[in-house]
Amino acid sequence: MVHAVVAAAETTNHNPLIPEWSDLIWAALCFVVVVVFFVWKFIPSFTKLLDDRAAAIEGNIAKADEAQNKAEALLEQYTAQLADARSEAAAIKEQAREEGKRIVAEQKEQATVEAARVTANAQAQIEAERKQAAAQLRGEVGTLAIDLASGVIGESLKDDAKAAGIVDRFLAELEASDGKAGAQA
Repeated sequence: MVHAVVAAAETTNHNPLIPEWSDLIWAALCFVVVVVFFVWKFIPSFTKLLDDRAAAIEGNIAKADEAQNKAEALLEQYTAQLADARSEAAAIKEQAREEGKRIVAEQKEQATVEAARVTANAQAQIEAERKQAAAQLRGEVGTLAIDLASGVIGESLKDDAKAAGIVDRFLAELEASDGKAGAQA
């Protein structure tokens, strides 16, 4: 019993928060085994997984950069094509405006030529009608003058050659007197 009391006294001096050396050695040995197992099995697969993810992210970033560069190139190309299309549209518009002016000028010229032709035809027709009316009037005036002269003289002036000469002389005198009256007015 004495031994039991001495053993109990020795254990009472011992701090329960500080483990025994044998417990520390076994815990350290278990820790080393677990660490070696993790380093040997889990860390390589974990680093491989992280490396794969990093490569995928870098690949996606490279693809995104490439897509952005392509988009910028396409935007520049589109902008250049748009500028070309605008300049081409302006050129076509200007060409259409010039063509319109040319067509209007041609139509005006054709209208002027047509108006001149119509005027010339109308003047020729008027001149022909005036000559026809003058000839017809000359014949009627001559006939009336001969009838009147026959009534005044009391003789028949049916001789055509003599009557035609008298009528022509009479009309020439009338035209001369009209010409003098027109010049005085």
